[in-house]
Amino acid sequence: MKSKTLKSLINIYPPYWGTGIRLSHIADDYREATVTMKLRFYNRNYVNTHFGGSLYAMVDPFYMLMLMHILGRDYVVWDQAATIEFVSPARGMVSAHFVINDRIVEDIEKNTAAGEKYLPRFEIDIIDEQGTVVARATKTLYIRRKNRNNTAG
Repeated sequence: MKSKTLKSLINIYPPYWGTGIRLSHIADDYREATVTMKLRFYNRNYVNTHFGGSLYAMVDPFYMLMLMHILGRDYVVWDQAATIEFVSPARGMVSAHFVINDRIVEDIEKNTAAGEKYLPRFEIDIIDEQGTVVARATKTLYIRRKNRNNTAG
């Protein structure tokens, strides 16, 4: 799937559209993405800051989706675990920037070469317009090279 198509689909996907989350950029090669969310009446909590569930939703699928496209059909890529730490009140526009460089891809390929599972961890900061970290999420992915004799994964 072309990255522009994925961007369009993500931006009309009801859980994102309904919370105001936007995939504002995704590179053609899937190695970079930026997600944003403005503070609106429908995504704020009781104390007029961003709802924590929406902050987590901003970062939920992106490392998995990006790596699925980068690694291709020879790999199983799943989200395995996640945590989020709320660092400071989130107001206004917030964003998260995802990067997958050559070192990450090489590390995955090396650790899955013999078919074993690999559980890399990714940290992503959610920042406000001033560059202040408002939340920090950690995502653990499950990645395994598919068994060539069993294409079901």
